[in-house]
Amino acid sequence: MRFDVDLEKIRKIAEDYYRDGDFYCSEAVVKTIIDEFQIDVSEDVIKMASGFPVGMGGMGCTCGALTGGVMAIGLVYGRSQGKDPKVNKAMELSAKLYQIFCERHKVSCCKVLTRGMEKGSPEHMEQCIAFTGEMAYEAAKIIAENAE
Repeated sequence: MRFDVDLEKIRKIAEDYYRDGDFYCSEAVVKTIIDEFQIDVSEDVIKMASGFPVGMGGMGCTCGALTGGVMAIGLVYGRSQGKDPKVNKAMELSAKLYQIFCERHKVSCCKVLTRGMEKGSPEHMEQCIAFTGEMAYEAAKIIAENAE
């Protein structure tokens, strides 16, 4: 795994995945983080992100770009063994990402963020592409700043 990443490149890659229709928000964030940090994990991890787009399976709850960022942070700083205190670092850094998102956008609820927008409209796409790039950038920044 590497930590010397280009944050603006990460933003662009994630945005392009969404813009080009390759991946939805959460998937784009997770795939970009895995690839750019060269994290040696199965591509099945990207599949795990497939249920989060459009606020968790289209239900409009938490923004998928944000949940993708939280997944990426957990991938790097989380635990895989019971009672491992690493969970505390993953939770702390995930809370930081959530706070960044909410400070900028007031809420994390997809329904609220997209209120009045037609799904797939240029306005909707522009906003979600931007959120995807922003969360990839911010999650990458948090991961890189906390390299151990």
